[in-house]
Amino acid sequence: MELQAIKTSRLYVQVAEQLSKLVSDGTIKAGERLPSERDLAEKLNVSRPTIREAMIALELSGIIEIRTGAGIFVTQKKPRLTIDDKGIGPFEILEIRHILEAEACALAAKKITKQQISELKKAIIEMEEEELRPDSSEKADWKFHNIIAAATQNSAISTVVNWLWELRSQSDLSAAFAARLRERGVHPSIKDHKDIVAALENGNPTEARAAMKRHIKNATQDAATYFNSNEAKK
Repeated sequence: MELQAIKTSRLYVQVAEQLSKLVSDGTIKAGERLPSERDLAEKLNVSRPTIREAMIALELSGIIEIRTGAGIFVTQKKPRLTIDDKGIGPFEILEIRHILEAEACALAAKKITKQQISELKKAIIEMEEEELRPDSSEKADWKFHNIIAAATQNSAISTVVNWLWELRSQSDLSAAFAARLRERGVHPSIKDHKDIVAALENGNPTEARAAMKRHIKNATQDAATYFNSNEAKK
């Protein structure tokens, strides 16, 4: 008896494979524009972040071309029509960060030390310096958020927050998308980070939670403009 391994694929992979099949059988032709993000989400009964992650996978496979502000088009060339699972997508990571890091920031506001506040301010300076370099990275941003996680004095929170940031670099999908955002000049908001520090320095959990939520929401919106600057804001 021959058995085959059971495979489970992420939702964005299932969406990407379905769209890839429509391209391969000619239902969607080369040069044709795909339906809007909103329409695809409604027709496929998935979230818009899932559609965005499927689009990233399709672009990395050469099946589509994302033209910011214009739409998403099937490429004229003959692409590779197989879709691989490239890891957890950037929008899923942002979604869990919005939940977890906001509460971590509120907890940190009660326990953070003057030394950690000083370290956060230094990390912001490093962020500003990184943005001036053509090979800018997100190391200082990572450091900033891990300082806050450590300030909760909860090793479980600190470990999970650090793991979420590691996922960004370990996931081919997230790493590739982050690199493309940097190429287009999308960087972590310095103002958002300064607002977070101000709330933490005031020792105000409510302000700290709100500042972190606002920061990650802004980061999500900035990332969404990669697909269509007008629709992503709706």
